[in-house]
Amino acid sequence: MLVALTACSTPPPAPSPASSAPPPSSASASASDKVHVSIGDSYATGFGPGGTTGESFASLVARQSGLRLVNLACNGATSADLATKPACGQDAGGRTQLDAAVETLRGKEVDLVTVVIGGNDLIPCALDQKPLECANRTLTDVRANVAAALTKLRAAAPATKIVGLTYPDVFLGAWVNPSFPDGKNLARLSVSMFEQFNGVLAAEYGKFGAKFADVTKATGAYQPLTQTTQDPKYGTVPASVAQVCSLTYFCDRTDVHPTPAGHKAIAEAVSAAR
Repeated sequence: MLVALTACSTPPPAPSPASSAPPPSSASASASDKVHVSIGDSYATGFGPGGTTGESFASLVARQSGLRLVNLACNGATSADLATKPACGQDAGGRTQLDAAVETLRGKEVDLVTVVIGGNDLIPCALDQKPLECANRTLTDVRANVAAALTKLRAAAPATKIVGLTYPDVFLGAWVNPSFPDGKNLARLSVSMFEQFNGVLAAEYGKFGAKFADVTKATGAYQPLTQTTQDPKYGTVPASVAQVCSLTYFCDRTDVHPTPAGHKAIAEAVSAAR
């Protein structure tokens, strides 16, 4: 997922240093050969403010699970891009994210596939005059694109664990972000927008036997806006707003990406859904 006002390509990974260590034993080699395939947008790449790149939820999940990460995700990717634009990362090989993922599923021992997509489709709706109607229109395309991707992934690997993700409701941060003159109203509307978005995604993933990590719920967005807390920077605000301010950069930088704490919370939601 990428902030609406910026876009950036994924920087090439640094080469791994040569090692003089002896080859691993067959047992350790077998463990390290198991793969986590990650497709999607900048939530999976670890993109952050100013073009920085940190440890993403995908990297955290792979490391904590002892899996080798094949990260094909691209900054700014939409749901249509999965099947139409080149993948990113060192394993891309000039293929689309979907084609590269299918080839990996057929050729490697894949333990987990994560899919985080749809946020860049939805972002323009936050600035639309009628955000809920915009979300309705957008969801038609997102649902079709996600279904097409899952059809190919399941054909390649009928029994592999797939976890689809959603996002924190970053637009709750408009409550305190001065860039949005009508920020409180946008924050209120975003709750319905994400409920609708997540319901569609969860149902679509479920049709293909995939799990769904409701990151919106895991990051506190479904709490009533009347439930307040004292935030050290913004004073008395809804608890859900304070939480999204600590887990993303949206409140003070108008950047939708997660903080390190946000990536940790997303990784925990993925692990819980597996």
